[in-house]
Amino acid sequence: MQLSHAVIYLCLSAYSLYTNVITNRIASPITLLCSHDPNMPEPATCANPLLLKWLEEWLEVEKQRGARGVNTYKKAYDAIKACPLTFAHPSESKQLKGIGELLVKKLTQKMEEFCAENGLPMQTIPRGRKRATVPGEDYDEDGEFGPSPAKKKKTTKAYVPKLRSGAFAILVALGSTKQYDDVGLTKTEIISLAEDHCDSSFTVPEHANKFYTAWKSMETLLGNNLVYTKTRPVKRFLLTDEGWEVANSLRKASGLTPGEMGDFVERNGESPKRPGKSKSDANIDWIDLSPSRTWVADSESQQKDNIPDIISRGRGAELPDFEPITIQPSAYTVHMVLDNREVRAKKDRTHIQTELGKHGVTPIMRAMTLGDVTWIAKVHDPKLLSSLGGDVDEGDEVILDWIVERKRLDDLIGSIKDGRFHEQKFRMRKSGMKNVIYVIEEYSMDSEVLAKSAAMVESAITSTQVVEGYFLKRTGNLDATIKYLAIMTKMLQNDIYKGMELHVIPSRVITATNYLPMLQHLRTMNPGTYYHITYCALGSLVSKSSALTLRDVYLKMLMCIRGVTGEKALEIQKIWKTPVEFAEAYEQYGNDEESKKQKMQLVVGKLGNMIARKKIQKTLSAGISKIWGEFTIEGGN
Repeated sequence: MQLSHAVIYLCLSAYSLYTNVITNRIASPITLLCSHDPNMPEPATCANPLLLKWLEEWLEVEKQRGARGVNTYKKAYDAIKACPLTFAHPSESKQLKGIGELLVKKLTQKMEEFCAENGLPMQTIPRGRKRATVPGEDYDEDGEFGPSPAKKKKTTKAYVPKLRSGAFAILVALGSTKQYDDVGLTKTEIISLAEDHCDSSFTVPEHANKFYTAWKSMETLLGNNLVYTKTRPVKRFLLTDEGWEVANSLRKASGLTPGEMGDFVERNGESPKRPGKSKSDANIDWIDLSPSRTWVADSESQQKDNIPDIISRGRGAELPDFEPITIQPSAYTVHMVLDNREVRAKKDRTHIQTELGKHGVTPIMRAMTLGDVTWIAKVHDPKLLSSLGGDVDEGDEVILDWIVERKRLDDLIGSIKDGRFHEQKFRMRKSGMKNVIYVIEEYSMDSEVLAKSAAMVESAITSTQVVEGYFLKRTGNLDATIKYLAIMTKMLQNDIYKGMELHVIPSRVITATNYLPMLQHLRTMNPGTYYHITYCALGSLVSKSSALTLRDVYLKMLMCIRGVTGEKALEIQKIWKTPVEFAEAYEQYGNDEESKKQKMQLVVGKLGNMIARKKIQKTLSAGISKIWGEFTIEGGN
């Protein structure tokens, strides 16, 4: 009897030792070596200090390089540091959020090198063990086997958005199109249709400490398979069959009719024409040359400034001989002009105007063709300019040499990504304005999004200051921006333009091609004299379409290609002067495989050695060839 008890005791001891080894209770190389390494973090603060040390080293390297991997290593570092479990093998860390296959492979390779250097055996990848059970049976409360309870089937309910929520408005907007029309809507089109059916804004967060707008609901719709996307030639959103069912149900429940979306959906009973749908336009490549702008859709914001086109498109760049119109200081007053699309939120459109009024500034509200804020000299006598030799359509407003472009931080990131930022700077240069100010307004954003875009934003800001020479002002919030604009207005009224004569260039001598050379010549010859043009003349000069030269259209065509910035487009235009010349450069090659390779290398061969901002990589060169290499010049025209 005593012998049998001894045998049982030895068996249990052996089994306990076996389970300790299997479950890694015996110290692994990570635990053994960390206790001897003085550079390791304290075991009390980290269960896997060796892994933590390697991740910290890699994180520092990524920070020094300024690479995109900073966020990846930071997440992995935080996950390992917070984990209370000790891992015998790096592969076990994969269960943590922020650590994936590639990082596990790198950690394993580092562990193998570490073990080889220190003469330690490398732990094998632990395998999980499952308890053997009889199919259909499970333990009951007393530890006995019994039949397992039948599992209830999970029933998933169809997703139905709340009334007047972001998802509701998006579905109603997409549901306003024809069901079997495989075209869809862009983000801008959806927002313009959906805003009237949503209580939240699609462009401005409801609270200052949040960064989500109603557009965030699109992710929910995509995740529930109610909406899908098409990305070529531009990203468009369409309803799935399930999405149409929900949209039709929402329309019936809310009393909407299919055509109740204004003339955007149907105009005079005709569907809007879209690329590729018209038979007569089947062979036309549609390119939208007008850059997008975030705006709030209603009757006020869609009003266009009624500016007559008084600037000639003449091709001659000869400098004219003329006498400028002189306006005495007593004949005008200085006023601020504020773009009426600059609002705090859709339901709070007058906040900026009201706050400026509290600071003693009453702005003139209108839709501006350039910038968000500018200042004009308004002549007391509306006929003064025409009586002094100006055109009848000159008006009574002279644009001053100060203009402000306001960029909230999230809008700045978006405009850099979609090209609006570079296009706006291109039109700023075209205006000839001497004092251009970019106001960058801080905004509460997701830390991860901000970290990913930090390098891009800093590069854009530096380029704006160094290359373009524009002044940049950073403010903490909208109220700080308003205070800054009020101070500037009083400075211009009471200091800079107090007692100053204005010298106005008559619009009749200005053309789209001679304006900038003439302005540069006048400033060089008379550095102490400030020359101005009328507000109508500026609007005509910088209009997105009314006074575009062939060069302007050519540059805009190039900038429609993803990755082609204003600087790169200018460098291409310097080599191939016109669109025809650029297309002919590709046309000299054939259609065989070797010729296609030569087309892909055409631009990079000329601009591959430029500085980083103007340099064109092989991938971008190949993308340009896919578009311009397909043109065929017929009849030499």
